[in-house]
Amino acid sequence: MDLSQAEAVADLVSASNAASHKLAISQLKGNFSSKLQMLRDQLLKITSLIELELDFSDQDVDFANREELLQLAKDIDSHISTLARSFEAGLAIKKGIPVAIIGKTNVGKSTLLNQLLHEDKAIVSDIHGTTRDVIEDTVDIHGITFRFIDTAGIRQTQDTVEQLGIERTYQKLEESSIIIWLFDQQPSEEELQSIHTQTEGKKLILVHNKYDLTPNIDIKEAIHISAKQGYNIEQLEEELYQVAGIPEITENDVIVTNARHYEALIHAHKSISRVINNLEENMSGDLLSEDLRICLDQLADITGGQITSTEVLINIFSHFCIGK
Repeated sequence: MDLSQAEAVADLVSASNAASHKLAISQLKGNFSSKLQMLRDQLLKITSLIELELDFSDQDVDFANREELLQLAKDIDSHISTLARSFEAGLAIKKGIPVAIIGKTNVGKSTLLNQLLHEDKAIVSDIHGTTRDVIEDTVDIHGITFRFIDTAGIRQTQDTVEQLGIERTYQKLEESSIIIWLFDQQPSEEELQSIHTQTEGKKLILVHNKYDLTPNIDIKEAIHISAKQGYNIEQLEEELYQVAGIPEITENDVIVTNARHYEALIHAHKSISRVINNLEENMSGDLLSEDLRICLDQLADITGGQITSTEVLINIFSHFCIGK
């Protein structure tokens, strides 16, 4: 068992949903380790060839074509980059996807939160400005954890405490991956444009609440619900799952969920990118060798091992005929 597999044991114990449980099982089985070993083997091949250039150039050795090395380095970088990019989904699966429920006062945000959580978590009142602070809780949808955040209603107010709550609303908007923007009456085009501007870069779901009272409201691409009556809540949950964009997880998937692994992959990507640039510029083997070893070490850090000079030499003598 290597270090990443040992870390998977802790992830398995702390898994809060089905998807994170499956990813921990995958890592514990060694799927992540196997992929890293494959990358290390390919890097070791390039490193060995570069070491041949540096140390055995006077011997009768057929060196690999630089173009072939360049393509191999690009393939390695593609795999490393794919693993690094998976961390966003991995973190969302492990920690939960933050979803902010935003809207004016008294549009039914707290009622919607209670419906999604299937419990009376938030205080519901007809009085405007009842929610003055953010309220958070989680629920699983198709094995994925969503962290719902009920926020203070947005309006002009002189109440200092309510103003602080509204400031936190905008803060949570920035921190959330998905925004549910709730209406209970027809918004103007200017208001809709403002919402799209404020949520730029976020995944936005427009929701028309109190549909049972105002069925004639027409908001393009909005989901029509009644939080109080529980109408269409399942459709909203399905939309949340689809918008989240998390693929169906199996116990064989390799998705990075550990911040330490992610940092190592980012450093490995930077070093192999330098190798690619130096190969394209036909730079000396000294520069290539240094960055190749950095990349190897970064990948080795994930599993808790290091590539030694002895391993490089063994690889050279096992694959190449030196001195004949």
